[in-house]
Amino acid sequence: MTEEAVTAHTLTPVLRGLRSCLHLMVAALLALAAVRALAEHAPDAPAVLATAVALFAVYAAGPRLPRLRSSTGAAALWLAAVALLWTVLLALTQDGVWLAFPLFFVQLHLLPLHGALPAVVATTVVAVAGFGWHTHTLSVGTVLGPALGAAVAVAVVLGYEALYRESEQRRRLIEELTAARSELAAAEHAAGVLAERERLAREIHDTLAQGLSSIQLLLRAAERALPQRPGTALGHVRQARTAAVGNLAEARRFVRALSPPDLEAGSLPAALERLCATTARTSPLAVHCQVSGVPTALPTAHEVALLRIAQSALANTVRHAGAGRAELTLSYMDTEVVLDVVDDGAGFVPAEVPAPGSAAARGTGFVPAEVPAPGSAAARGTGFGLAAMRARARALQGTLVVESAPGEGTAVAVTLPCPATASVPAPSAPDPAPDPAPGAAPEAAS
Repeated sequence: MTEEAVTAHTLTPVLRGLRSCLHLMVAALLALAAVRALAEHAPDAPAVLATAVALFAVYAAGPRLPRLRSSTGAAALWLAAVALLWTVLLALTQDGVWLAFPLFFVQLHLLPLHGALPAVVATTVVAVAGFGWHTHTLSVGTVLGPALGAAVAVAVVLGYEALYRESEQRRRLIEELTAARSELAAAEHAAGVLAERERLAREIHDTLAQGLSSIQLLLRAAERALPQRPGTALGHVRQARTAAVGNLAEARRFVRALSPPDLEAGSLPAALERLCATTARTSPLAVHCQVSGVPTALPTAHEVALLRIAQSALANTVRHAGAGRAELTLSYMDTEVVLDVVDDGAGFVPAEVPAPGSAAARGTGFVPAEVPAPGSAAARGTGFGLAAMRARARALQGTLVVESAPGEGTAVAVTLPCPATASVPAPSAPDPAPDPAPGAAPEAAS
């Protein structure tokens, strides 16, 4: 057995118990040999007693020698001394043959297998020869006794080692499973944090960021109207205040993961109608909204995603496309719902859209075709608009397609799989009450 195996074995309660029993067996057999020699008044009784005492002393010193557990050479020397004294005892009395059985276990315990097996065979041969020399006969029983003892010892030790290896494999497997479970828990926690961060980023982009941009444009328009047109300036300021109130409400709601106020006040088609009316009222863009198919009740997550994507698309159209007209169409089908936002703006090349947070998205060289002027505030978008819309669609197993080319306008189409569950009334005329500014656009410039 290797040093590692020996060290590990000595730490197990089972092996400690077996070793104690082995030591007791050796002491008992030595005492038996000495007592019988003295009781029978054998001529060599004093020699038997002296040899038994010497053998017990050498054997007892072994477990107290640390090098026996760490050095195969030291173990071999100690076993050689024990075997020599045992051979002398066997030559003096045939009762020494019984000590061969515990010696088998000691040899198998301290020596590696390739050295222990020859030692066991040699001990068996000496035991058979010694017993035959004392009895002056060599019968089948004389040979089979020590041989069977050696076979049992080898089988017990090899079986124990096999069980120990299996136990170690299971222990390592349990440790690996525990470590994997800890890593999985950490990964799930990190994924949850990232998902919540992405949710907040999308909500901020589609509500606060776009609302603040609209407020900035309204206040700038009011500033230009003063002092010649105070009435016009006042109208812009009131629209900016309304947008600020609406965005404050949106901020409170998305922090609490609540539905947008437009959806709480009515159905999705009605919310889209109000969005289009508000966009047309607060910008030079003419927006037309239409519903195709039979309106059905959708899961809240689907309605929120479609409304946010519509806000994002119209907001980018207003800010970057330079369009005069936009069409928003909500189509209800048997197993899916489709939202299309089409404008007649300057268009852009979708393949050249920078990744969110990249240098190009921060205005360091890439300017989409729909950006009004290079270096302007509109040209310094974050590139988060399209990424946020795609993430919303993907989260609901949907798809988002953008078709655009310079000078040919832009079309954004999002498709979400959701079977119809219940019909809802068609939207009535849009609510005349002012709404907060739209949220983001079809172009990745925002």
